[in-house]
Amino acid sequence: MTAGPNPVLVVEGDSPVILGLPHTGTYLPDEIHARLNARGQELADTDWHIHRLYDGLLLGATTVRATFHRYVIDANRGPDNESLYPGQNTTGLVPLTDFDGQPIWTREPTAEDVAQRTARFHAPYHAALSAQIERVRARHGVAILYDCHSIRSHIPFLFDGTLPDFNIGTAGGTTCDPRIQDAVARIVRDSGRTWVLNGRFKGGWTTRHYGRPGDGVHAIQMELAQSTHLAAEAAPFAFDAEKAAPLRGTLTHILATLADLAAELKD
Repeated sequence: MTAGPNPVLVVEGDSPVILGLPHTGTYLPDEIHARLNARGQELADTDWHIHRLYDGLLLGATTVRATFHRYVIDANRGPDNESLYPGQNTTGLVPLTDFDGQPIWTREPTAEDVAQRTARFHAPYHAALSAQIERVRARHGVAILYDCHSIRSHIPFLFDGTLPDFNIGTAGGTTCDPRIQDAVARIVRDSGRTWVLNGRFKGGWTTRHYGRPGDGVHAIQMELAQSTHLAAEAAPFAFDAEKAAPLRGTLTHILATLADLAAELKD
């Protein structure tokens, strides 16, 4: 494989809040790009501009961002490729289809390919995330991992109807203290936008793997409908700063509230 960029970019901060960004990367090694079909090369399932949307919202927040695309390997799936949603359509550790259920490869990845990608991309991302969680917990007594995601609001292959603007995932309330879940739900409810708690998206592998409230590590996933901040949910997936401005205000409120909760959570 070609060398490429560092698989993970970390910015260390002094806040108790860590932002996980597993799906904003668009890097594809040349040999992987060549094996994708035309549909796959569109990279339509990227969490477009999420790093831009959250940039600067919380002073001192640590960020852990994957640079590689989820078609290389999905940093929000477990290395064992166990389904997050048994019985429902979804995509795996190395997706074979896009979110519309359409094939994305001219030559599908082999088991050896998956093992190589796990070692080169998936493992470094989670090593970095684990290290930051431990660093932040050592400093504050608790760490709050807020996993940042977005997805198109209409994807019949994955869900019926229109996705709410805010989709909060805590694996049924198991990955964080109830005060975190309740505070986030209250803020999005008061925003007047559509929202759901533990609906179609209950939190991916990252949230479920790291969320250990009893050990002082709290994890929550936020899946945003891309209609909230993109000019259109289709190529070229342009960011709409005017549309995103009020959303950024709500997200700022969420992150500031989580940071303020940290002192209360460690008592």
